[in-house]
Amino acid sequence: MSEIRTVTSEAEDAGRKAARPRLWLTVLSLAAFALLIALGIWQIERRAWKLALIDRVEQRVHAPAQPMPSPAAWPTVSTANDEYRHVSLTGRFLHDRETLVQAVTEEGPGYWVLTPLQRDDGTLVLVNRGFVPSERRDASTRQAGNPDGQVEITGLLRMTEPKGGFLRNNVPQHNRWYSRDVAAIAATRGLHDVAPFFIDADGGSQTTGGPIGGLTVIRFPNNHLIYALTWFALAFMLAGKLLVTFGGGLFRRKRFVHEPAGGSDATARRTGSDAGTIVEST
Repeated sequence: MSEIRTVTSEAEDAGRKAARPRLWLTVLSLAAFALLIALGIWQIERRAWKLALIDRVEQRVHAPAQPMPSPAAWPTVSTANDEYRHVSLTGRFLHDRETLVQAVTEEGPGYWVLTPLQRDDGTLVLVNRGFVPSERRDASTRQAGNPDGQVEITGLLRMTEPKGGFLRNNVPQHNRWYSRDVAAIAATRGLHDVAPFFIDADGGSQTTGGPIGGLTVIRFPNNHLIYALTWFALAFMLAGKLLVTFGGGLFRRKRFVHEPAGGSDATARRTGSDAGTIVEST
Protein backbone atom coordinates (compact mmCIF):
# COMPACT_ATOMS: atom_id res chain seq x y z
CA MET A 1 0.00 0.00 0.00
CA SER A 2 2.80 2.43 0.88
CA GLU A 3 4.36 1.71 -2.50
CA ILE A 4 1.15 2.64 -4.29
CA ARG A 5 0.82 5.82 -2.23
CA THR A 6 4.41 6.80 -3.10
CA VAL A 7 3.87 6.25 -6.83
CA THR A 8 0.62 8.22 -6.77
CA SER A 9 2.18 11.09 -4.82
CA GLU A 10 5.14 11.27 -7.20
CA ALA A 11 2.79 11.34 -10.18
CA GLU A 12 0.78 14.19 -8.68
CA ASP A 13 3.95 16.17 -7.89
CA ALA A 14 5.22 15.66 -11.43
CA GLY A 15 1.90 16.86 -12.83
CA ARG A 16 1.92 19.97 -10.68
CA LYS A 17 5.51 20.79 -11.64
CA ALA A 18 4.72 20.32 -15.33
CA ALA A 19 1.72 22.66 -15.06
CA ARG A 20 3.67 25.26 -13.08
CA PRO A 21 4.98 28.08 -15.38
CA ARG A 22 8.62 29.00 -15.34
CA LEU A 23 9.67 31.89 -13.12
CA TRP A 24 10.70 34.20 -15.98
CA LEU A 25 7.37 33.65 -17.73
CA THR A 26 5.50 34.46 -14.52
CA VAL A 27 7.45 37.67 -13.97
CA LEU A 28 6.96 38.68 -17.61
CA SER A 29 3.21 38.05 -17.39
CA LEU A 30 2.84 40.12 -14.23
CA ALA A 31 4.88 42.94 -15.77
CA ALA A 32 2.69 42.83 -18.88
CA PHE A 33 -0.45 42.99 -16.71
CA ALA A 34 0.87 46.04 -14.84
CA LEU A 35 1.86 47.72 -18.12
CA LEU A 36 -1.60 47.17 -19.65
CA ILE A 37 -3.32 48.63 -16.60
CA ALA A 38 -0.94 51.62 -16.68
CA LEU A 39 -1.68 52.20 -20.37
CA GLY A 40 -5.41 52.10 -19.69
CA ILE A 41 -5.10 54.65 -16.87
CA TRP A 42 -2.90 56.85 -19.10
CA GLN A 43 -5.57 56.84 -21.82
CA ILE A 44 -8.22 57.84 -19.28
CA GLU A 45 -6.02 60.76 -18.24
CA ARG A 46 -5.41 61.66 -21.91
CA ARG A 47 -9.17 61.66 -22.51
CA ALA A 48 -9.73 64.10 -19.64
CA TRP A 49 -6.96 66.34 -21.07
CA LYS A 50 -8.45 66.17 -24.58
CA LEU A 51 -11.96 67.05 -23.38
CA ALA A 52 -10.55 70.04 -21.49
CA LEU A 53 -8.63 71.12 -24.63
CA ILE A 54 -11.73 70.88 -26.82
CA ASP A 55 -13.76 72.90 -24.33
CA ARG A 56 -11.00 75.54 -24.08
CA VAL A 57 -10.67 75.89 -27.85
CA GLU A 58 -14.44 76.12 -28.31
CA GLN A 59 -14.56 78.98 -25.84
CA ARG A 60 -11.72 80.80 -27.61
CA VAL A 61 -13.14 80.37 -31.10
CA HIS A 62 -16.61 81.67 -30.20
CA ALA A 63 -15.48 84.47 -27.91
CA PRO A 64 -15.65 88.08 -29.18
CA ALA A 65 -12.51 89.12 -31.06
CA GLN A 66 -9.85 90.70 -28.84
CA PRO A 67 -6.85 92.80 -29.92
CA MET A 68 -3.94 90.68 -31.11
CA PRO A 69 -1.10 90.28 -28.55
CA SER A 70 1.32 93.21 -28.61
CA PRO A 71 4.96 92.72 -29.68
CA ALA A 72 6.02 92.80 -26.01
CA ALA A 73 3.87 89.72 -25.39
CA TRP A 74 5.03 87.75 -28.45
CA PRO A 75 7.72 85.75 -26.59
CA THR A 76 5.07 84.39 -24.21
CA VAL A 77 2.52 83.37 -26.85
CA SER A 78 2.08 79.60 -26.70
CA THR A 79 -0.07 76.79 -28.04
CA ALA A 80 -1.58 76.05 -24.64
CA ASN A 81 -2.53 79.63 -23.83
CA ASP A 82 -3.21 81.29 -27.18
CA GLU A 83 -3.80 79.02 -30.17
CA TYR A 84 -7.23 79.49 -31.80
CA ARG A 85 -7.76 82.71 -29.86
CA HIS A 86 -10.19 85.00 -31.71
CA VAL A 87 -8.28 88.23 -32.41
CA SER A 88 -8.48 91.42 -34.46
CA LEU A 89 -5.79 93.62 -36.00
CA THR A 90 -5.41 96.42 -38.52
CA GLY A 91 -2.76 97.26 -41.09
CA ARG A 92 -1.88 97.32 -44.78
CA PHE A 93 -1.24 94.21 -46.86
CA LEU A 94 2.09 93.81 -48.70
CA HIS A 95 0.67 91.85 -51.62
CA ASP A 96 4.00 91.68 -53.45
CA ARG A 97 5.38 89.53 -50.59
CA GLU A 98 2.61 86.91 -50.49
CA THR A 99 3.42 83.20 -50.18
CA LEU A 100 1.35 80.28 -51.47
CA VAL A 101 1.19 77.14 -49.32
CA GLN A 102 -0.26 73.96 -50.76
CA ALA A 103 -3.57 72.97 -49.20
CA VAL A 104 -6.48 70.57 -49.55
CA THR A 105 -9.78 71.96 -48.27
CA GLU A 106 -13.50 71.39 -48.58
CA GLU A 107 -13.21 73.56 -51.70
CA GLY A 108 -10.72 71.11 -53.22
CA PRO A 109 -6.94 71.23 -53.76
CA GLY A 110 -5.18 74.55 -54.10
CA TYR A 111 -3.26 77.02 -51.95
CA TRP A 112 -3.42 79.12 -48.82
CA VAL A 113 -2.50 82.74 -49.52
CA LEU A 114 -0.25 84.08 -46.74
CA THR A 115 0.25 87.84 -47.00
CA PRO A 116 2.25 90.07 -44.61
CA LEU A 117 0.16 92.73 -42.88
CA GLN A 118 2.17 95.80 -41.89
CA ARG A 119 0.86 97.47 -38.75
CA ASP A 120 1.14 101.11 -37.73
CA ASP A 121 4.11 100.37 -35.45
CA GLY A 122 6.02 98.81 -38.37
CA THR A 123 5.73 95.21 -37.18
CA LEU A 124 4.46 92.53 -39.53
CA VAL A 125 2.00 89.68 -39.10
CA LEU A 126 1.48 86.91 -41.63
CA VAL A 127 -2.22 86.61 -42.42
CA ASN A 128 -3.64 83.53 -44.05
CA ARG A 129 -6.19 85.35 -46.17
CA GLY A 130 -7.78 82.09 -47.27
CA PHE A 131 -7.89 79.54 -50.06
CA VAL A 132 -7.51 79.85 -53.83
CA PRO A 133 -7.79 76.98 -56.36
CA SER A 134 -4.82 76.10 -58.56
CA GLU A 135 -6.13 78.08 -61.54
CA ARG A 136 -6.00 81.25 -59.44
CA ARG A 137 -2.49 80.71 -58.17
CA ASP A 138 -1.11 83.63 -60.20
CA ALA A 139 -1.63 86.90 -58.29
CA SER A 140 -2.61 88.64 -61.55
CA THR A 141 -5.87 86.66 -61.52
CA ARG A 142 -6.78 88.10 -58.09
CA GLN A 143 -5.90 91.77 -58.40
CA ALA A 144 -9.48 92.90 -57.83
CA GLY A 145 -9.54 91.11 -54.48
CA ASN A 146 -6.36 92.70 -53.13
CA PRO A 147 -7.21 95.81 -51.05
CA ASP A 148 -4.61 98.59 -51.10
CA GLY A 149 -5.42 100.67 -48.05
CA GLN A 150 -5.91 100.08 -44.34
CA VAL A 151 -7.88 96.96 -43.51
CA GLU A 152 -9.22 95.38 -40.34
CA ILE A 153 -8.80 91.63 -40.02
CA THR A 154 -10.46 89.26 -37.59
CA GLY A 155 -9.50 85.63 -37.32
CA LEU A 156 -7.89 82.89 -35.26
CA LEU A 157 -4.37 83.04 -33.91
CA ARG A 158 -2.41 80.02 -35.12
CA MET A 159 1.03 78.75 -34.17
CA THR A 160 3.78 78.37 -36.75
CA GLU A 161 4.16 75.04 -38.57
CA PRO A 162 7.93 74.53 -38.91
CA LYS A 163 9.80 72.38 -41.46
CA GLY A 164 6.96 71.15 -43.64
CA GLY A 165 3.95 68.90 -44.02
CA PHE A 166 3.54 65.15 -43.67
CA LEU A 167 6.52 63.49 -45.42
CA ARG A 168 7.09 66.71 -47.41
CA ASN A 169 9.65 69.34 -46.45
CA ASN A 170 9.38 72.95 -47.50
CA VAL A 171 11.74 73.95 -50.31
CA PRO A 172 12.08 77.75 -49.98
CA GLN A 173 14.67 78.10 -52.75
CA HIS A 174 12.12 76.70 -55.23
CA ASN A 175 9.17 78.46 -53.61
CA ARG A 176 7.48 75.18 -52.67
CA TRP A 177 5.67 75.36 -49.36
CA TYR A 178 3.74 72.58 -47.63
CA SER A 179 3.32 74.18 -44.21
CA ARG A 180 2.94 77.66 -42.79
CA ASP A 181 6.43 78.03 -41.35
CA VAL A 182 6.50 81.68 -40.23
CA ALA A 183 10.24 81.98 -39.65
CA ALA A 184 11.20 80.33 -42.95
CA ILE A 185 8.70 82.38 -44.96
CA ALA A 186 9.87 85.61 -43.30
CA ALA A 187 13.52 84.83 -44.05
CA THR A 188 12.78 83.92 -47.67
CA ARG A 189 10.71 87.06 -48.27
CA GLY A 190 13.16 89.35 -46.45
CA LEU A 191 10.69 90.30 -43.71
CA HIS A 192 11.72 91.68 -40.30
CA ASP A 193 9.93 92.25 -36.99
CA VAL A 194 7.48 89.47 -37.82
CA ALA A 195 5.15 87.95 -35.24
CA PRO A 196 6.05 84.30 -34.44
CA PHE A 197 2.50 83.19 -35.29
CA PHE A 198 0.06 83.78 -38.11
CA ILE A 199 -3.64 84.67 -38.31
CA ASP A 200 -6.27 82.58 -40.08
CA ALA A 201 -8.64 85.23 -41.44
CA ASP A 202 -12.33 84.45 -40.98
CA GLY A 203 -15.03 84.67 -43.60
CA GLY A 204 -15.93 88.23 -42.63
CA SER A 205 -12.47 89.46 -43.58
CA GLN A 206 -12.48 88.22 -47.17
CA THR A 207 -12.93 90.60 -50.10
CA THR A 208 -14.83 90.11 -53.33
CA GLY A 209 -12.57 88.31 -55.77
CA GLY A 210 -10.04 87.49 -53.05
CA PRO A 211 -9.14 84.23 -51.30
CA ILE A 212 -11.90 82.30 -49.50
CA GLY A 213 -11.52 82.82 -45.75
CA GLY A 214 -13.06 81.09 -42.78
CA LEU A 215 -11.97 77.57 -43.74
CA THR A 216 -10.02 76.78 -40.57
CA VAL A 217 -10.61 73.16 -39.61
CA ILE A 218 -10.84 72.60 -35.86
CA ARG A 219 -10.94 68.90 -35.20
CA PHE A 220 -9.40 66.97 -32.31
CA PRO A 221 -9.69 63.17 -32.58
CA ASN A 222 -10.82 61.73 -29.25
CA ASN A 223 -10.53 57.93 -29.28
CA HIS A 224 -8.93 57.66 -25.86
CA LEU A 225 -11.90 55.88 -24.24
CA ILE A 226 -11.77 53.13 -26.88
CA TYR A 227 -8.01 52.78 -26.36
CA ALA A 228 -8.46 52.61 -22.58
CA LEU A 229 -11.13 49.91 -22.81
CA THR A 230 -8.88 47.93 -25.16
CA TRP A 231 -5.93 48.04 -22.75
CA PHE A 232 -8.12 47.10 -19.78
CA ALA A 233 -9.72 44.23 -21.70
CA LEU A 234 -6.29 42.83 -22.60
CA ALA A 235 -5.21 43.18 -18.96
CA PHE A 236 -8.22 41.24 -17.67
CA MET A 237 -7.77 38.55 -20.33
CA LEU A 238 -4.18 38.12 -19.18
CA ALA A 239 -5.34 38.08 -15.54
CA GLY A 240 -7.80 35.30 -16.40
CA LYS A 241 -5.05 33.27 -18.01
CA LEU A 242 -2.83 33.71 -14.95
CA LEU A 243 -5.69 32.65 -12.66
CA VAL A 244 -6.26 29.48 -14.64
CA THR A 245 -2.53 28.71 -14.69
CA PHE A 246 -1.87 29.25 -10.99
CA GLY A 247 -5.23 28.23 -9.59
CA GLY A 248 -5.84 25.13 -11.68
CA GLY A 249 -4.84 22.78 -8.90
CA LEU A 250 -7.23 24.44 -6.46
CA PHE A 251 -10.25 23.61 -8.58
CA ARG A 252 -9.21 20.10 -9.66
CA ARG A 253 -11.66 17.42 -8.44
CA LYS A 254 -10.41 14.43 -6.44
CA ARG A 255 -11.52 10.79 -6.82
CA PHE A 256 -11.14 8.31 -3.94
CA VAL A 257 -10.41 4.66 -4.70
CA HIS A 258 -10.19 1.91 -2.10
CA GLU A 259 -7.20 -0.40 -2.42
CA PRO A 260 -6.39 -3.43 -0.31
CA ALA A 261 -3.95 -2.34 2.36
CA GLY A 262 -1.72 -5.36 2.11
CA GLY A 263 -1.96 -6.27 -1.54
CA SER A 264 0.50 -5.30 -4.22
CA ASP A 265 -1.80 -6.17 -7.10
CA ALA A 266 -3.65 -2.99 -8.13
CA THR A 267 -6.43 -5.03 -9.76
CA ALA A 268 -7.26 -6.86 -6.54
CA ARG A 269 -9.47 -4.22 -5.00
CA ARG A 270 -11.85 -4.81 -2.10
CA THR A 271 -13.65 -2.90 0.58
CA GLY A 272 -13.38 -3.34 4.24
CA SER A 273 -11.69 -2.06 7.35
CA ASP A 274 -8.28 -3.03 6.01
CA ALA A 275 -8.68 -1.21 2.68
CA GLY A 276 -6.33 1.69 1.89
CA THR A 277 -7.26 4.96 0.14
CA ILE A 278 -5.72 6.26 -3.07
CA VAL A 279 -6.38 9.84 -4.16
CA GLU A 280 -6.38 10.21 -7.94
CA SER A 281 -6.65 13.52 -9.80
CA THR A 282 -9.34 13.79 -12.46
